[in-house]
Amino acid sequence: MSITKGQAAIIGLVLVTFVISVYFYPKMPQQMASHWNAQGQVNGYMGKDVGLFIMPATMAGMALLLNFIVYIDPLRRNIEKFRPYYEGFIVFMCIFMLAIQYHIILWNLGIQISTNVVIPIGIGLMFYYCGILCQRAKRNWFIGIRTPWTLSSDVVWAKTHRIGGILFKIAGLVTLVGIAFQKYAIYFIIVPVFAVAIFTVVYSFVIYQQEKQG
Repeated sequence: MSITKGQAAIIGLVLVTFVISVYFYPKMPQQMASHWNAQGQVNGYMGKDVGLFIMPATMAGMALLLNFIVYIDPLRRNIEKFRPYYEGFIVFMCIFMLAIQYHIILWNLGIQISTNVVIPIGIGLMFYYCGILCQRAKRNWFIGIRTPWTLSSDVVWAKTHRIGGILFKIAGLVTLVGIAFQKYAIYFIIVPVFAVAIFTVVYSFVIYQQEKQG
């Protein structure tokens, strides 16, 4: 079975993250800063044996899982119709995780860039890409806005993902605005995504009821 260009990129990013971790291992303190609170202040430490490799291991596990579900979804043929965009999302996720790993390394080297800048940029761009993915996704059991009503109807799926795609893009832009308000950056992430989630669930139910009555 041949691998796609997207899968090759994913494998490359995972390997790069491991290589970077190995390279910087001797330069890291025994206890690394590894967790930050909502104000961007360090509130957690790990030994470098774990702290330096937990992100690459997590990235590898997530990449394997997200690739695996393509092969077990009963509606796999629908996933194949937008698979390049789905694999693009996994690539994006891996780049984001690589950026976080590099941020952790830089911080422990004394180059302290606020997490309230790094995280909103990464999540904002991921939300925006989720909007692109939503607008191209076909009905399946694992990827997209999955409610009982979108999974029951191609029409409801298409309408919900069309509006959901627009809303995710807006959520991404709102999240990026949070960079200018670093103290409250967490709210620029949480509020938009919860609003999109609630709206799309209600919207899919309403559209489903309209389709039944029509």
